[in-house]
Amino acid sequence: MARQSGPEQDTARPKKRKRPKDVTQLHGHHVVTGPELRATFADDAPVRRGSFGRRLFHGIVLVLLLGVITAGAVGAWAVMNGVIKVPTAIASKAPASLCPSGTFDYVPNANVQLNVLNATSRGGLAATVADQLTARGYKVASVGNSDTSYSGTGVVVSGVKGQAAAFNIQRNLAGTDYFQDNREDESVDVIITPGYQGLVDPQLVDQTPGKLLCPREELRIADNSKWPVIPTRPAGQ
Repeated sequence: MARQSGPEQDTARPKKRKRPKDVTQLHGHHVVTGPELRATFADDAPVRRGSFGRRLFHGIVLVLLLGVITAGAVGAWAVMNGVIKVPTAIASKAPASLCPSGTFDYVPNANVQLNVLNATSRGGLAATVADQLTARGYKVASVGNSDTSYSGTGVVVSGVKGQAAAFNIQRNLAGTDYFQDNREDESVDVIITPGYQGLVDPQLVDQTPGKLLCPREELRIADNSKWPVIPTRPAGQ
């Protein structure tokens, strides 16, 4: 018996089931799923955190290094330009004061023996000052010249025994600087320097007790070699 053909026969055949579509593939490329994506970021997180920490540390070190270099440069500039003064080794060896600290009474002018020296370019100045001091009752032993480079008002020099007499002179010749030497008598050297402008008026001389004055110590610097060097003998001796 022959098989019948026709629609009835075709409908009798079982239909083939289509395979479910693979959602992880798209045009031949793998599609990353949510679980895969989360797993990937979870694995990379520690590495990224560690890398950020190292970069942060390196940045902090770099900033600190730049700060140190900048501070060093500013400090060097300040020292070179005198903004910051660095004391030398000589400063630590310098005495606290070279000025006597005792208080002296004003001794009579007649008890003071002087040597008057001219350290200026004004000829005859020592003789002029000596005559003025003689008129006030002082005993002028000698008049001469000095080669000191001190440029203040004047210099008064004596030994320990002549300090009261030196105090008297400083009251008559204001602004002078006192220096002590090793002489053993009571004589006083009065060195007239370029800053000299005259004696104090006799009626204005302060005769109350007081101290010897050393104005240079208010201008003290670290290097002792730059302090004024004061000769205590006339030039040529």
